[in-house]
Amino acid sequence: MASQVDTFEDDPLGDDFEKGTGPKRFRYSDLAVATSNFSDEKKLGEGGFGSVYKGFLKELKVEVAIKRVSKTSKQGRKEYISEVKIISRLRHRNLVQLIGWCHGGGELLLVYDLMPHGSLDTHLYSSNATLSWPLRYEIVLGLGSALLYLHQDWEQCVLHRDIKPSNIMLDASFCAKLGDFGLARLVDHGRGPYTTGLAGTMGYMDPECVVTGRTNAESDVYSFGVVMLEIACGKRPAVARGREDVIHLVQWVWDSWERGRTLDAADAQLNLEFDDREMECMVVVGLWCAHPDRSLRPSIKQAMNVLRFEAPLPSLPAKMPVATFTTAIDSSLVSASELSGGR
Repeated sequence: MASQVDTFEDDPLGDDFEKGTGPKRFRYSDLAVATSNFSDEKKLGEGGFGSVYKGFLKELKVEVAIKRVSKTSKQGRKEYISEVKIISRLRHRNLVQLIGWCHGGGELLLVYDLMPHGSLDTHLYSSNATLSWPLRYEIVLGLGSALLYLHQDWEQCVLHRDIKPSNIMLDASFCAKLGDFGLARLVDHGRGPYTTGLAGTMGYMDPECVVTGRTNAESDVYSFGVVMLEIACGKRPAVARGREDVIHLVQWVWDSWERGRTLDAADAQLNLEFDDREMECMVVVGLWCAHPDRSLRPSIKQAMNVLRFEAPLPSLPAKMPVATFTTAIDSSLVSASELSGGR
């Protein structure tokens, strides 16, 4: 088998991957050895587009996570190409580092730094331990720093388009690392909304993007806001209550804001062990970022200035606003509340 997949033959992906600096190309046989031939014992998780394995690279003397894209997934192949082309060019302490890649013989593999503490979602909803408040606030600041780099500090604006807790990894020190750039797109700074196909995860997607297919940096900011509220409140973006009733996190937190009871939204598992000023800041900035009207959301820099207490809290309306926007298909007006089932 090694002779079949070890050769670096020409393939439809071309030479684009050779142009980056940093990540290296691995041989399939080396990655097979690192994962005990991709044994079930080494499997860390499995998704729609493939599986992730824990491995040890003897050459580099480092533990890694290896994503093996499903051979039958066309979408997985597209995301593999996007991931390598984009993330291989990015360098930031709050981004998952791509170490290398392998394609050939029908195999598509991505090699990353191993994140010992896994993804954020497993900790937010773990029955074994609760993330302390200081860690939660640092995770938000780390995620915000990554987005500031992607949106404003790199040579182009990188739209991630799938910000959610399962794509936020935690290293040995619980430092947040944003990963999974399979849906990411590059746009020039200053460009208007980018029209694209529907991409992302429901609950974290900008409602306007869901309807119009138009996305921009403010769409990522919306997702950032939802994740902030999720970290502060310990609740998922949408939770079914009964057969038809669904509680939407953003609306639920707005209800607390309307009653002047912002701190009531705090995760009960924290047992009131949090800094009141920081909790209020995270909740208010979360609502600001997840504002129904994308034109009234902050830039990621404005949001970070407030989270770092370098700027005052924004003034939010007394009640949750309702935004309307025009669909790209029939020019009809749709309200944000209609998408979430109304108030």
